[in-house]
Amino acid sequence: MSYDPDNIFARILRDEISSDRVYEDDEFIAFRDIAPQAPVHIVLIPRGEPPVSPTGLTDGDAGWAGRMLVVASRIAASEGLTAGGYRLVMNSGANAGQAVEHLHMHLLGGGLLGPVA
Repeated sequence: MSYDPDNIFARILRDEISSDRVYEDDEFIAFRDIAPQAPVHIVLIPRGEPPVSPTGLTDGDAGWAGRMLVVASRIAASEGLTAGGYRLVMNSGANAGQAVEHLHMHLLGGGLLGPVA
């Protein structure tokens, strides 16, 4: 599957669509989800044209993908989620509920979350 440069996250990265950003650096941005599934629901996306889903990750992506996990944990701490706990989710494909074909991670917390499986 090829990357669509007009997907909603690409448009957010280009500031064509506004977002409530909570974090930004040279590699990633994070913003509050417009349809939150938890009291705190933040979406973390890499800049540029990443794989469309985790399925497209390769060994060469290990560096930035690992940094993405570190950034997510820092954001969780800054949101006060460390003591109570939080969930990190990456969906891969339509059957998993992936709605935007731009690799991204959901950070969910701020209350009791239901079971995953």
